[in-house]
Amino acid sequence: QARLVESGGGLVQAGGSLTLSCVASGRTMHVHTMGWFRQAPGKEREFVACTNWNGASTSYADSVQGRFTISRDHANNAVNLQMNNLKPEDTAIYYCAKCRQYGTTTYRAIGEYDLWGQGTQVTVSS
Repeated sequence: QARLVESGGGLVQAGGSLTLSCVASGRTMHVHTMGWFRQAPGKEREFVACTNWNGASTSYADSVQGRFTISRDHANNAVNLQMNNLKPEDTAIYYCAKCRQYGTTTYRAIGEYDLWGQGTQVTVSS
């Protein structure tokens, strides 16, 4: 059975950095668009970033553009999220997800994603 497992979350001071990793098991995700989403307490889950299968097409939420970088690691069937210059408003549970679609297009809509990890907590202190 396919699974996504996130890691790398933690507590960091504002201005710091974290790298999240999402490893897929049970099946290859190489051809699919992969995304990161987050959900803060009391808020809806929101799009953060996504990448197509080869990393040639990426998309970022305006709130993280220029600070976060999504990348693929096909050797390890993984997708990573490098987060720099973190802000307290980045505090949330971060989820990795597999998109139904594949190819060159990126997708931001939650409904396009059909497999989710359990999430990893990121807390940024001021």
